[in-house]
Amino acid sequence: MAAGDAYIEIEVKIRFPQGAAEARSLIESRGYRLKEDRILESDQLYDRPDGALRASDQLLRLRRSGTQSIVTYKGPGRRERHKSREEIEFEVSDPGSFERVLDRLGYRPRFRYEKYRTKFGNESEPGFITIDETPVGVFLELEGPAEWIDLTAAKLGLSETEYLTQSYASVYAEYRRTHPDAPENMIFVPSALFRTSEKEP
Repeated sequence: MAAGDAYIEIEVKIRFPQGAAEARSLIESRGYRLKEDRILESDQLYDRPDGALRASDQLLRLRRSGTQSIVTYKGPGRRERHKSREEIEFEVSDPGSFERVLDRLGYRPRFRYEKYRTKFGNESEPGFITIDETPVGVFLELEGPAEWIDLTAAKLGLSETEYLTQSYASVYAEYRRTHPDAPENMIFVPSALFRTSEKEP
């Protein structure tokens, strides 16, 4: 997707408790190759003080990934077997100034979350697979046409019953209900309270 273009994002998440190494082995054994190296993505969501964006199922995010800073808008989603929603993205050269603009417009930092992401694909196929190593476990994310998602999940030996259409904010909200001492944000911290079955990335 070219910077600033809008398109309809279609995706699912799938929990993968076997871990990142096993996920990579599985993905590569099915003919997918590394497209983007493992990198830490730090995502900050913004909203009005009254939570207007969240209430209307919209999202405004600033992502820092290596030397890149990317702004993303996501529109209200349809959550059926897959999640689909409008997405507009563009890169900013000065994220600090962009944050000051948001502040002047009345937007405030909300949920922040981190993940180590590794991206795979096949040049002959229209979608891609990511391994997301998060503080609450490993997830696979399949993004592309709905038919491709279903075929690829089956190719990986995964069931449609395992599909998640939640955002990471929702996934983490569920986690905090059973882990009340977890940090407010889904970030990597050196705390025994925040261990999963995975080794620290």
